Amino acid sequence: MIKRIGGNEEVKRHLQELGFVPGGYVTVVSQIGGNLIVNVKDSRVAVDKQLAQKIMV
Repeated sequence: MIKRIGGNEEVKRHLQELGFVPGGYVTVVSQIGGNLIVNVKDSRVAVDKQLAQKIMV
């Protein structure tokens, strides 16, 4: 479960538009070189390492 989203307002808004919201669930599908493919809200989303570090679970 996502506890909170870090970063500046632009980063937070971008992640929320992708479906990363506090209280939501996220599952890691695969990891390649620190970059992740995750399931969030019944969709697969690719996020780079820097964005992934902003998502607190």
